[in-house]
Amino acid sequence: MKKLDLKLVPGSEQVADVFTKALSKTLFYQCLSKLGAYDLYAPACGGVNLKSAFIGEIHGIRVARLPASRLGSLDKTVQCKESRIGKRPIEVPSNVDISMEGQDVKVKGPLGELFLTLPREVKLERQESGLLRMFKALDTRRANQMHGLFRTLTDNMVVGVSKGFEKRLQLVGVGYRAMLEGRDLVLTLGFSHPVRMAIPDGLQVKVEENTRIVVSGFNKCSIGEFAATIRSWRPPEPYKGKGVRYADEVVRRKEGKAGKKK
Repeated sequence: MKKLDLKLVPGSEQVADVFTKALSKTLFYQCLSKLGAYDLYAPACGGVNLKSAFIGEIHGIRVARLPASRLGSLDKTVQCKESRIGKRPIEVPSNVDISMEGQDVKVKGPLGELFLTLPREVKLERQESGLLRMFKALDTRRANQMHGLFRTLTDNMVVGVSKGFEKRLQLVGVGYRAMLEGRDLVLTLGFSHPVRMAIPDGLQVKVEENTRIVVSGFNKCSIGEFAATIRSWRPPEPYKGKGVRYADEVVRRKEGKAGKKK
């Protein structure tokens, strides 16, 4: 007759938790190590050699070694793809002047002037055709993230100083209205007192029919931030849809409590 000795396994050592729970980074890799698993995509960016990355220790956790038969397919260096947005050229109108000094970009147009400092992971170049192109200066994961982001920010500056941007909001609710008093926007949103907001410099605000607000300017970030501040005073509620919403916003409605059937 054999004797079975049952031992308690602490909750922190339950390998099945990797499939059923949200674990910390350390416990997650510990469970993967016990299962003999490895992350196939972790070193795929930045030109890391998969053959050297999978053997040894990853993130301080010892990982199971791969059989020699599989190393032949992992001896290639995998390069990250370029951002589809970052590869697009930036068209510069004739009435917009762009000056670049190191990583600092200055854009000047008929509507205003904007500045932007690029991170070291990307660089902006002007081509002979007059177009601007954003390139990666490094081959890292962060460079891939910054590539598309700062291409979009640069394009927003060019469009902003030449054409401008606008954001429209709508007030929905009985008694909700807006009015301008000098450089202040005054909102009546059902509180015991009106909400008074100072309009930032560089922005223009118009009120149409007391219930529609138009925020315009050349800085898209400032427009979005001020419009979001207006909306935050009374976000649209899901039952009757009352509140301040963007003009193109779709409010998901909920069904209220049904009355008792007689």
